[in-house]
Amino acid sequence: MTDSQVSHDLLVIGGGVNGAGIAADAAGRGLDVVLCEKSDLASATSSSSSKLIHGGLRYLEFYEFSLVRKALRERDVLAMAAPHIIRPMAFQIPQLPHSRNALLIRAGLFLYDNLARRQRFKHSSSIRFDRDGPLNAVISKGFEYWDAQVDDSRLVVLNALQARQHGASILTRTECTAISPEEGGWQVTLHDHLKGLDSIRSFRAIVNASGPWVASLLEGLTHKPAPHRIRLVKGSHIVVPKIHDGEHAYLLQHHDGRVVFVIPYREQYSLIGTTEKEFQGELDRVEISTDEISYLISIVNLYSKKSILHSDIVNAYSGVRPLIDQQGKSASKISREYRLELSLDPSPLLSVYGGKVTTYRVLSEHVMNKLGRCFPGMGSAWTGQARLPGGDFDLPENLFNRLATRYRWLGPDMINRWLASYGTLSFDILGDARGLDDLGMKFGNNLYQREVDYLCREEWARTAEDILWRRSKLGYQFDEKQTTSLSNYLKQSYPIN
Repeated sequence: MTDSQVSHDLLVIGGGVNGAGIAADAAGRGLDVVLCEKSDLASATSSSSSKLIHGGLRYLEFYEFSLVRKALRERDVLAMAAPHIIRPMAFQIPQLPHSRNALLIRAGLFLYDNLARRQRFKHSSSIRFDRDGPLNAVISKGFEYWDAQVDDSRLVVLNALQARQHGASILTRTECTAISPEEGGWQVTLHDHLKGLDSIRSFRAIVNASGPWVASLLEGLTHKPAPHRIRLVKGSHIVVPKIHDGEHAYLLQHHDGRVVFVIPYREQYSLIGTTEKEFQGELDRVEISTDEISYLISIVNLYSKKSILHSDIVNAYSGVRPLIDQQGKSASKISREYRLELSLDPSPLLSVYGGKVTTYRVLSEHVMNKLGRCFPGMGSAWTGQARLPGGDFDLPENLFNRLATRYRWLGPDMINRWLASYGTLSFDILGDARGLDDLGMKFGNNLYQREVDYLCREEWARTAEDILWRRSKLGYQFDEKQTTSLSNYLKQSYPIN
């Protein structure tokens, strides 16, 4: 079956951070935008990151000064735009005999401090470690610098919300299955996996922001070879019960030259990663290997007094980074810089190669500036000073006090979780609720019906996985019975045909 044909300005293919960012930027410039994503928002690479907004300290070793400067500038912009989901964090670098030379690290940190103006992040410094601390007793010296932690999947959702606020249509579980040139643009077939329905629409231009699928999708839709070869590099992480107190993270240097982060995560856990392995499997089935687990455990145990075991792992995840192939370079040395390829023949089609979570906003701005010739009447760049939905507040503690004053019955734990997920959107979701009874059914671990209904109604959630792992991260606290209860509610209240 097909719907009647309708016309739009721009189709964005891909519901990761780049696609959502591009849709928001374009819609805010006055374009009629549709974003399609074959699965859920942030269902692949964009929810499988190290959860960092950072300049990329180690990229200085490869002379990626322009990339690091760009990322450091964006670090400040994004910390202002989304203070509810992005928070500054100290990173400590302990020194072992095999570590990089201290003078080299000090020089790198000096560059890191000064490549871009910063407003929200402290200077780096030399530090000493207490022998009674969690690190190996032989470690006495090191360094500290500052970056930020982010809820990556919520960053994607907030950009999609921002896009919709400016008029964009966000079509999840909708796949672009065919395109053909027509006068003034493209005729596109979109398949709705929920309804089993095809729709034919017209677009003046298309952006392919499908991440690791960028080359294969382009070739499949246009029947022409992609302009760049893609190296698919898998990065994996493990989550274990927290292995050190405090709110700082560690950057651990491996003897192979790579670095591994140990990051406080969800209050009770430590997030450890990442690996870099060439990937050639099915992109819809990306999993951590035993070798990767052993690699991550071994480096943590080298630095830590308390050893971790395979049995300590409470979760693991893997994502695939699409990097532009550079012959002769190992995966860790390939540039993380993005590249945009615009073809005007027969109609405008722009493909996004590469990119990092930290640079998604400036990438989106670059995409729209590049498409300017296709949309001469569109508005100018605007996202550099914009707040993402829920981020319109000054200090988290002030917002906490506002929420506690109005909804004291939530309790501090629940207020903190809502603040870190929804920011000022919390007031819209809670509305005139006067107590927990007003929030409806409780599914477990302070997840109530009102929040679930909001996530389904406003944030495109449809399954328990969408809610527990990409919208809230409550999956760490939910057992099988609670998950089944949530799934049954969703099937009854928000059926998938």
